Amino acid sequence: MDAEGALNTLRGGDAGAIQRVLREYSEEHRATFKFDPEDEEKRKKLCEGIFKVLEKDISTSCQVTCLEALRILSRDKKVLVPVTTKENMQILMRLAKLDDSEASLEEVADFPVIVESLKCLCNIVFNSQMAQKLSLELNLAAMLCNLLRKCKDQQVISDIKCFDLRLLFLLSLLQADIRSQLRYELQGLPLLTQALESAFSIKWADEYEAAIDHNGPPLSPQETDCAIEALKALFNVTVDSWNVHSESDSHQFRVMAAVLRYCLLTMGPTEDKTEELHSNAVNLLSNVPVSCLDVLISPLAQDEIAQEATTLDESAQEAETREEEASLKYNTMVYNGMNMEAIRVLLDFMEKRIDKGSCYREGLTPVLSLLTECSRAHRNIRKFIKDQVLPPLRDVTNRPEVGTTVRNKLVRLMTHVDLGVKQIAAEFLFVLCKERVDSLLKYTGYGNAAGLLAARGLLAGGRGDHWYSDDEDTDTEEYKSAKPNINLITGHLEEPMPNPIDEMTEEQKEYEAMKLVNMLDKLSREEVIKPMGVRPDGTMAPLEETLCQYHVTKENSSDSD
Repeated sequence: MDAEGALNTLRGGDAGAIQRVLREYSEEHRATFKFDPEDEEKRKKLCEGIFKVLEKDISTSCQVTCLEALRILSRDKKVLVPVTTKENMQILMRLAKLDDSEASLEEVADFPVIVESLKCLCNIVFNSQMAQKLSLELNLAAMLCNLLRKCKDQQVISDIKCFDLRLLFLLSLLQADIRSQLRYELQGLPLLTQALESAFSIKWADEYEAAIDHNGPPLSPQETDCAIEALKALFNVTVDSWNVHSESDSHQFRVMAAVLRYCLLTMGPTEDKTEELHSNAVNLLSNVPVSCLDVLISPLAQDEIAQEATTLDESAQEAETREEEASLKYNTMVYNGMNMEAIRVLLDFMEKRIDKGSCYREGLTPVLSLLTECSRAHRNIRKFIKDQVLPPLRDVTNRPEVGTTVRNKLVRLMTHVDLGVKQIAAEFLFVLCKERVDSLLKYTGYGNAAGLLAARGLLAGGRGDHWYSDDEDTDTEEYKSAKPNINLITGHLEEPMPNPIDEMTEEQKEYEAMKLVNMLDKLSREEVIKPMGVRPDGTMAPLEETLCQYHVTKENSSDSD
């Protein structure tokens, strides 16, 4: 069925014929996303005809069929230009029950019409700038929030909730004014957090702690989709929320962080859906003020500790291997009496993203940035992550970047071609080392860390500006014995190499030295390289400038003596 045939039926056919023809058109073009330019005018007229039919008093099934055809046609941006009017937007809003009434959604027969209307609005808002402007004029965001409140406690209408949330996400993404309205005027933060909580059916064990059922079933596809849409909308609403200015804001962010902790410990229906769910949770956690991220960890109750201990005892009685597995799981989830399950999930997520080997900027930097800020602000989190990522060194025979451990993978990223990726990877390791240069060099080698140290003005050593606790790192006996022979540049143990100039005469040494000087001079004059030095403050500068500063510093020191 082509557009012209459908259009002719709309002009002169009855409701039954219109429904039949549009159903055929929808079936034929269900998977069409790129349309024939020659039929553009016909599709525009078909859209106008569908809106005229929707204005009439027609059956619910006919409304659904018209909306399905309109949804397919609205994939074409050019077709939307003439049909995106205030009147047509109001028709879709009326069918989607987008109004300011307090009446609940009771007519189950209307639900498919609401869902299809919301789908059409999603396409039209996404593809039409005029629709985006009209959405602000028609106060669409407020109507969507009202509809969301109506579906808050009704699981049967999860499709309505899902597309309501998707439309809120699109509006807050494409219109800064709507984003601000949603955050402050419409109280979008608690409303969307409630929608997210409802998708997970959370039961609260404490004010900021959701009860976790590790043996519970995974989320259904509908619940997962609703949660993902809520996470994306919340991300837009909280995108400028680094600073908390009130106690109420702090409470809301802590509740949201508790829901996100539950989200990290929840599985979706498939592995891909779980990763998408956790990815959006990570993105949203990056917007949460760092002072509220302590909610991600919680004290382990005494009965939980006893339960873990009992489990270990029972496992030991059954089999030694089971005891080792249980002990390992306990050690990677608990630190200093705190439940670190959510942090463990974040570390596993980070490693998976590293192992993918692509799209590091979009996929890896958010979780690295989140873990860096958590480690900088919360001592228990930093110490737990360091135990997992930078355990005490024992084997230093291989270079730090060689191997399959998380440390090896992160050190490799320190020399990545993408500047943003290598900066955040280096910053993460630097924070785990309490921003101490000597500790960082121990785990990475000077060569891998040179970029970070140069950028921070720490080539001469020292530590960063942030304050950390004074507890000292303890070196293993293996590391202490190998330390004198570790190459500080490469960061690994090297066997003593014979000195190539030991067997040279003084004349040969002088000849080789001058040859090297001449080669460097030629490269410098041709501007292939630029000799650099380190200023007294640890930053780099052209060699001539650093030599001058060195002489001035030396003269001042002599005068003072």
